Amino acid sequence: MRKKIIIPLSIACLLVGSLSAFMYKHAAEITPFKADPDNAGLKLPAGFGANKVVDNLGKARHIVLTKDGSIYIKLMKVVNGNGILFLQDKDKDGKYEVQTAFGNYGGTGITIKNGYLYASSDKEVFRYKLDDQEQVIDPAKPEKIITGLLAGKQHQTKSIVLDNENNIYVNIGAPTNSCQENDRGLESKGKAGCPILDSAGGIWQFKADKLNQSYQHGIRYATGIRNVMGLDWNTENNTLYVMQHGRDNLNSSWPKLFNEKQSAETPAEVMYMVKKGDNAGWPYTYYDSALQKKILAPEYGGDGKKEGSSAYIDPIADFPAHMAPNALLFYTGNMFPARYKNGAFIAFHGSWNRAPEKQAGYFVVFVPFANGKPSGKWEVFADGFSGLDAVMVPREAVHRPCGLAQAPDGSLYVTDDVKGTVYRIGYTSKK
Repeated sequence: MRKKIIIPLSIACLLVGSLSAFMYKHAAEITPFKADPDNAGLKLPAGFGANKVVDNLGKARHIVLTKDGSIYIKLMKVVNGNGILFLQDKDKDGKYEVQTAFGNYGGTGITIKNGYLYASSDKEVFRYKLDDQEQVIDPAKPEKIITGLLAGKQHQTKSIVLDNENNIYVNIGAPTNSCQENDRGLESKGKAGCPILDSAGGIWQFKADKLNQSYQHGIRYATGIRNVMGLDWNTENNTLYVMQHGRDNLNSSWPKLFNEKQSAETPAEVMYMVKKGDNAGWPYTYYDSALQKKILAPEYGGDGKKEGSSAYIDPIADFPAHMAPNALLFYTGNMFPARYKNGAFIAFHGSWNRAPEKQAGYFVVFVPFANGKPSGKWEVFADGFSGLDAVMVPREAVHRPCGLAQAPDGSLYVTDDVKGTVYRIGYTSKK
């Protein structure tokens, strides 16, 4: 039988006081939020404001903040030989004027956990030891923890997240649209058994502290997931959640079955709550928002109406087609009103293939959650990134949201990978 440890009240008060002082000290190091007069050009709910904290960084993808509010950003492509930026606001004016760089590889994923910075290229994952201020100790000597991952000409980015038991989860996107014999070809059938599922089209789990792992050392945690850029570990129920990029080309590959409008609006982009061993059904099924059903893919005998197998998991939320969800973040801060606590923010990069309809996305949405599942409809939280009322082709967009991060004070950071702008969104009114 375990003995109960009773802490005297005086000592307990001292511990609480010390913890409060520690939290206050680090909270005080974060620059107080102050919105730009024009909210950095963004449209936000009442009471919120935004500013641009830095600009012109390059193709800024995912982002993470340290406990003092400094920023690490992963660049999709290296700039001057470097693919990771470290930004500091030393004069506490709300703008990040100090910039250093390291990591000679491009990519998307970056996160901090248990004293390490983790970052991914399109084929590998590295980690860097951090000091007490969460600054990288030796940027020239990262440890390679995962290597040899499949990276095709599409869906090659490797998004990453860690759980609370020292496991790291890596998206390995399928290097194809729908596993056709002739990728994106006219009426090309799907490959029997979709052989690429042994090394792509799913989420793999590895150890976060073991060097030079590859497929044989990891676990295919979940399969049948076409491509994920937005994923997060929900600490409220200790479960992995992912945002899938849905398939394309229903009309161009199967014009006898789908018209252009159907192809523009189908299939849905979806959120899955993923557990070990789950199969989401790609490439055999897709999710139709209008029908609210899993539908059998035309490559495998579907006609737009036949339902897919019930053996595949259902999404827990669905969104308009082709909007490209590139980041997912469960909000655990205290700055925003209570309704946002434990809810999900999603950065939609914006579509390229909704013609003849207008392109869609280019915004950040919020999904309220309760007990680990959506408790209401999704809503646009931050809009105006594109600078246009109607985007007809992606190159017209001035900015496109890509990464999300929560600051220690509860403000929300958003990256843009067109001009490399970083936005900070805060709550400014208690009305």
